[in-house]
Amino acid sequence: MPELPEVETTRRGIMPHIVGQTVDSVVVRNPKLRWPVPDNLPELLAGKVIESVSRRAKYLVIKVADGHLLIHLGMSGSLRMVSNNEPVKKHDHVDILFSNGSCLRYHDPRRFGAVLWSEAPVYEHKLIKQLGPEPLSDDFSGSLLYRLSRNKSQAVKTFIMDSHVVVGVGNIYASEALFKAGIRPEKPAGKISKARYERLADCIKTTLAKAIKQGGTTLRDFVGGDGKPGYFKQQLAVYGRAGKPCIRCQSPVTEIRLGNRSTFYCKKCQR
Repeated sequence: MPELPEVETTRRGIMPHIVGQTVDSVVVRNPKLRWPVPDNLPELLAGKVIESVSRRAKYLVIKVADGHLLIHLGMSGSLRMVSNNEPVKKHDHVDILFSNGSCLRYHDPRRFGAVLWSEAPVYEHKLIKQLGPEPLSDDFSGSLLYRLSRNKSQAVKTFIMDSHVVVGVGNIYASEALFKAGIRPEKPAGKISKARYERLADCIKTTLAKAIKQGGTTLRDFVGGDGKPGYFKQQLAVYGRAGKPCIRCQSPVTEIRLGNRSTFYCKKCQR
């Protein structure tokens, strides 16, 4: 599943190619995504100039004068810039064609993503307004994690993956950040000190920033806006390394299930 770094990589990849461009037409081949693509999307976008491309959590927000296009990549979605005569593949569901001959193409084999329209301020949208802070913003800190975690018995890994606490800390990056912070993923969130949460918040920030810089994580379904895979997988310390030696102590990396997700950690380095 594309996580925050993959979505941010996509945003940075497509933004220079579409901001300032005029939409010529929109082709919707299959409107049946997680939520239906609006029937009138072609009429809403035709002739509009793209003003900006931003991101909130894992939603891409494409702004025009009178509204916003919200795009979520779901579990297998991708956005790529192609020429308007690029052959269509089986799971190419939506094309936004521009007057300069380029095309922004939405591809999603599992169809669990979304292409939605909103005329209201984007931060008031029902899918966005209840989300927690961005992890790379000043609003996110160890003090916040400490305050929100008091009296919580849930595992710290599922706690930091809760989008109402902080957005964008997906399964891979949660495992990696907890390893860097030396915290066991199954430890109750309410039992962790403020000092350790300060360390964890810093590790979340550095882990995500590094992943963004390197283009996201190479997953089977993910490609960036240029169609190339990410490269952060080469740097993973624990995720997907069950049974392999820990990069710090050489003890075997352990895999468990938390919240129905694979979780990786080192029993010796994390406590």
